[in-house]
Amino acid sequence: MEPHQHNDRCKEVFALLSDYLNLELPPEACQEIEAHIAGCSPCIEFAESLRKTVELCRQYHPTELPAPMGQEAKAQLLEAYGRMLAARTNSQPF
Repeated sequence: MEPHQHNDRCKEVFALLSDYLNLELPPEACQEIEAHIAGCSPCIEFAESLRKTVELCRQYHPTELPAPMGQEAKAQLLEAYGRMLAARTNSQPF
């Protein structure tokens, strides 16, 4: 694929893609997005990738962990998050 400089229209399309894929835009806006994507291969690739990602997320069904295991995992995640925040705070130059 050749290099592509995103113009303002590409950025507008990117900002609306989630609503477009969720059928939350008026028909006129959908037609404008489709017209842009039809002539912009990087945007159509991005739109297709996002569509596939949304589809996979909709198919995902989380598995419940047994209570003791879930509590342990939550505690470990909170501890790791605390360490990350502490490291970030300590590395900030003032």
